[in-house]
Amino acid sequence: MPPLNPIFKMFGRSPIRPMQEHMDKAYAAANTLMAFFTAVLDTDWAKAEKQQENIVRYENEADDLKRDIRSHLPKNLFLPVPREDLLEILSKQDRIANKAKDIAGLVMGRKMHIPEEIAATYISLLKSCIESTAVTLKAINEIDELLETGFRGNEVEVLQNMIEKIIDIEHESDELQLKVHHELFEIEKNLPPIDAVFLYKLIDWTGDIADRAEQVANHILLLLAR
Repeated sequence: MPPLNPIFKMFGRSPIRPMQEHMDKAYAAANTLMAFFTAVLDTDWAKAEKQQENIVRYENEADDLKRDIRSHLPKNLFLPVPREDLLEILSKQDRIANKAKDIAGLVMGRKMHIPEEIAATYISLLKSCIESTAVTLKAINEIDELLETGFRGNEVEVLQNMIEKIIDIEHESDELQLKVHHELFEIEKNLPPIDAVFLYKLIDWTGDIADRAEQVANHILLLLAR
């Protein structure tokens, strides 16, 4: 392994490790939505509530990490990555955890029913969005290697490939979001209007998870371009 970048040595404790821990919590919150919606589709509200509690716990832990990172990130010139970039990535990661909590809260608050006609496509959308956060976590975990090589070598290509995959997944999520919108449109006349409104909101909020993962990826791409 190449020697550690001298600036990285001067800083000492990597600011990237806490960012990785934060993204891990954001991913955990999003990933728990699968177990949550499995319970919702089974109308097992007790189990759904337990999964919601797990999502809230992950989001709270992410918030604690976010505050700690913001409080302790040095305001000097010795950071291996510009402070403002780290804080921007942190903010985008945090929005993933926040959105997962919002989705679970929306569904539990209204005891929402997912119509059978849209359930399969909705779950495909959810899986795609969760996958985008999983690859984003892998990308964040690669940044330490980039710092050690001075943003050169094979690690750059590895990270670029991950970012391209995140972008591809987001495009796939967009297509699934349009598909489930269309399926809902076909049956909305049979639903109470307020239920249809909240189902559209649920679909859009779910798609937001992939959008926010792509935003993290795009900011990492900016780092590579500098």
